[in-house]
Amino acid sequence: MVEFIAGIIWDWNGTLLNDIDLCVHTINDMLQKRNLQKLSIDEYKDVFSFPVKDYYQKIGFDFNAEPFEIPASEFIDSYNSKVESCNLHENSISVLNYFQSVGIRQFILSAMKQDALDHCLEQQNVSHFFEHVSGLDNHYAASKLENGQQLISELKLNASELILIGDTVHDFEVARELGCQCVLVANGHQSKQILESTGVLVIDELGQLLH
Repeated sequence: MVEFIAGIIWDWNGTLLNDIDLCVHTINDMLQKRNLQKLSIDEYKDVFSFPVKDYYQKIGFDFNAEPFEIPASEFIDSYNSKVESCNLHENSISVLNYFQSVGIRQFILSAMKQDALDHCLEQQNVSHFFEHVSGLDNHYAASKLENGQQLISELKLNASELILIGDTVHDFEVARELGCQCVLVANGHQSKQILESTGVLVIDELGQLLH
């Protein structure tokens, strides 16, 4: 499936954590409040992108009427108040257990704020799988690249022996910049068609990593 790997850099939201319904419900509440058109899950997966500011503009937010920070903070506050209702994607634990059992190092690289990410991992009882957990120090999910570079440098990792597993084109872009291999999972925040445009391996669900 991929070349030799010594370690896996996991994205969290949408890749291991199944938070799609929560994200769509949250953004739809915000759209409705502003008399904007709500999104179906398929529409969301076709329009969601990074940076999230651009995605907000695509779905109708007017940053002349209100600064980006207002809806961004509104989304995070609502999301964080309900994220404990989310479950992991099917086969997440089996996959994490397998890679741990064969001695492959595992890391988290997320656009989630660090304290919220740490809490979420603890709540899902998966912190023990990960040697290092890297989140952002602000709410606005700009880029994970700098944190990925820092992770590889501090832990003296060989990027070519790492695989980044995520659910967005942004994860592919980060992997490419880091020099990592990449696999994308199509049951997260972007559609399979969009993910396949990257040219890397796209799987439907995590269990396929074990075949």
